[in-house]
Amino acid sequence: MVPAESNTSAESDSLQSHSYRITVDDGRESFFALSIEDASSEEAWLMSDTVVALENMR
Repeated sequence: MVPAESNTSAESDSLQSHSYRITVDDGRESFFALSIEDASSEEAWLMSDTVVALENMR
């Protein structure tokens, strides 16, 4: 494991997000995932499979 590097000069304009609905077991089960990526770096990304709509959290 490599420690995270601080990049205080990064601009938030380079962040991109994508949502996915992933289906497994021949369509019997599915879940949602969210990917947040820094467009300027292939090594800076986050993928989460615990996505909940903000409206449902209130």
